[in-house]
Amino acid sequence: MTKSLLARLAVLAALAALPACTSSDEQNKDAAAPKDLTKGLEITSASAKEIFSIPLGNVPGTITLPPEARVAVTAPFAGAVVRVFVIEGQQVTRNEPLGLVRAAEPVQISGDLARARSAAALAQARTKRLSQLADEGIIAAARADEAKAELDQARASVAQFSRLSALGGVGSDGTMTLRAPIAGRVAHVGVETGGGVDAVTAPFVIEAAGAYQIELQLPERLAQQVRPGMAVEIAGASGSDMPAPVSGRIIAVAPSLDPATRSIMARATVAAAPGVMAGRNVSVTILKEGRGIAVPDRAVTMIGDKDHVFVRKGNSWEKRAVTVASRGSGLAVISGGLASGEQVATSSVAELKAMNAE
Repeated sequence: MTKSLLARLAVLAALAALPACTSSDEQNKDAAAPKDLTKGLEITSASAKEIFSIPLGNVPGTITLPPEARVAVTAPFAGAVVRVFVIEGQQVTRNEPLGLVRAAEPVQISGDLARARSAAALAQARTKRLSQLADEGIIAAARADEAKAELDQARASVAQFSRLSALGGVGSDGTMTLRAPIAGRVAHVGVETGGGVDAVTAPFVIEAAGAYQIELQLPERLAQQVRPGMAVEIAGASGSDMPAPVSGRIIAVAPSLDPATRSIMARATVAAAPGVMAGRNVSVTILKEGRGIAVPDRAVTMIGDKDHVFVRKGNSWEKRAVTVASRGSGLAVISGGLASGEQVATSSVAELKAMNAE
């Protein structure tokens, strides 16, 4: 009985020790497993992309119209406005009527043109008759030559008054039709029905659509690096009237530095796009040719004296030193330390930096 009881007690003691050992092993495993310190962070990421134009810098600019894009429409003769066909802001096509003006000169030109045509017809008939008589030897050849000269003069008068009539858009009732010389937008209407116009003040101004220029102020540090032909970009903004970037090119760079502003004036050309309007101030990124890896600028942080990014490695983030070639338009262009397609952290970068410093 004693041996049997001792054996049973030994079995019970062994069974009681098993849970304690299992619990101890699980605790040791939990202690040995690394803790994921980034589990509570909402980290967003972006893919590194290869680009072929490297931002050189951002400069301020003002959108303007090219010199040939703004055309004033004047009346060739002083008169009174009979009708105005357009309003400011209206789109017009080339040769579209803008206004109707009545003046005394168109009436006179119409009369002069009619008389010149009549004189030319008479001179032509006389020249034909005298040339025939001269060929038959009835009259001297000099008289036929005089008739030809008179015909040339009559034809010159017809051409002169025809050009004056076309210049003023003269109608049969002595009115002049002012027309748009280019297609575009009516930027200014300076007359009203019944008002007077002269040959000096422009009653209408037309602005061409489709071409704009940007006046740039280049800082001294960029003066020697910017050349005609380089690409530029106006960055778009979400929710604004310029949702997408607008591209263009440098067409001119001033040869000297402005001593007052310590900057150099340059001019770029851009196409028409939503949000592009004359007089608007914009920030322009100048691009140079070259290859690099672009990531959002906020993904790069300074650790020590070097730039770093945090690259995804499985479920963790690896700190990696990189070489930043340039920054602009919200991007950092990296020339070393990162490959295209790798995922970098774009948020909670300060927290990742603090974790790596521990």
